[in-house]
Amino acid sequence: MLGAIAGDIIGSVYEAWRIKTTEFPLFKRRSRFTDDTVLTIGVAWAILNNEDYSASLRQFGRRYPWAGYGAGFSLWLFSDSGPYGSWGNGSAMRVSPVGFAFSTIEEVLREAKKSAEITHNHPEGIKGAQATALAIFLGRQGSSREQIRQEITERFGYDLNRRVDEIRPDYRFDPSC
Repeated sequence: MLGAIAGDIIGSVYEAWRIKTTEFPLFKRRSRFTDDTVLTIGVAWAILNNEDYSASLRQFGRRYPWAGYGAGFSLWLFSDSGPYGSWGNGSAMRVSPVGFAFSTIEEVLREAKKSAEITHNHPEGIKGAQATALAIFLGRQGSSREQIRQEITERFGYDLNRRVDEIRPDYRFDPSC
């Protein structure tokens, strides 16, 4: 969870200005937390206090309305509506507490789905949250990178065999989960 929050803050200044290098300052004067941090804390709060994910995310999101939510999420946040079919990466960006808090693969997958489907109820939104939470869980359990890669590839069909250096030259931002 701390890594997710640190990554959010470090990456905040690069969301509008994409870089393709590993040589950059980690923190800049304009670095800040974003919606991903707010909602990660909301998921953790829900788990720690045995609260509904929806209520917790709305509570934290409304407390920080300027954090940079997407248009669909903003509409959900300030209404009483249900999920809106998102396939975006927000469900995966906020799920790290699930991978840390639960004790079995079944619990992790169930809770990741519950945390995702309140907004991101498209199958890809759910799958991305489950894959992220499961990778965190497996890492916490001592699985090797190769074991994690194999489990995520087999279970979710993601191609995790390419290295970042191979992807970087042609990469374009894609908000899908």
